[in-house]
Amino acid sequence: MRVEREAFYKPEEIARGVKEKLKQVREKNEPIDYLTFVSDGEPTLDANLGREIGLLKSSGMRVAVITNASLIWHEGVRQDLQEADWVSLKVDAVSEEIWRRINRPQKSLKLEPILDGMLRFADTFKGELTTESMLIQGRNDNSEEIEEVASFLAELRPDVAYLAIPTRPPAKRTVTAASEQAINMAYQIFSKRLSSVEYLVGYEGNAFAFTGNAEADLLSITSVHPMREEAVIAFLKKAGSKWVVIDRLIEDGSLTEVEYQGRKFYMRKLPQRSRRSLHTT
Repeated sequence: MRVEREAFYKPEEIARGVKEKLKQVREKNEPIDYLTFVSDGEPTLDANLGREIGLLKSSGMRVAVITNASLIWHEGVRQDLQEADWVSLKVDAVSEEIWRRINRPQKSLKLEPILDGMLRFADTFKGELTTESMLIQGRNDNSEEIEEVASFLAELRPDVAYLAIPTRPPAKRTVTAASEQAINMAYQIFSKRLSSVEYLVGYEGNAFAFTGNAEADLLSITSVHPMREEAVIAFLKKAGSKWVVIDRLIEDGSLTEVEYQGRKFYMRKLPQRSRRSLHTT
């Protein structure tokens, strides 16, 4: 894990790659809402993030960034995020102990500067600001912590506050979603303090874009977003491909099949998968 920002790729190379992908997607008449930074890690670790956002916006597309907010205490990160049209910040807890248990951050990080950085960012951000709070059974699903989170979010004033649960395989198999009763309690508490509260507690659907190469698209999607079995079936049907594609990717070690809550998911097989926490920097 790291907290120091650095350059990973040349912004111009990323812009060229996105431009080509946009061309492919548009040729398939696929709809595009945002170009979203949601990396295999934490997007704000990229020192060139602001430059990359600017280059992508020049294509006429809106740009979104989904961040765990662990580096938002950094002035440079806040400046870079100002360039985005839509930003999502992670707020799973506002007490240090619970935050560390859930998010398992790099040891040098402290929660208080992160919360302060969020408030500073919200004060000047002109785009759409959302938050996501994931409820974990036995961790942050008690009324005391939920009340504290709601109080902080009321000060932050996001356009939408999302309540989430793990719907895809987490890093630790002992992690389970909060109960329906706890989720409903959190919704009621949030709704008293916030103007717009929504759930992220169900399956998000099968609307994955196809650009012409089924194998490449599947590996690209599953490197950052595990796909449920029915989503893979729907994708293959759209691509005009058969399940043999999945069998081949599993056989050559590119893809892996995992189970979570009685459902099969397919993920890009990467060495760090087994060590990744829920929201680590």
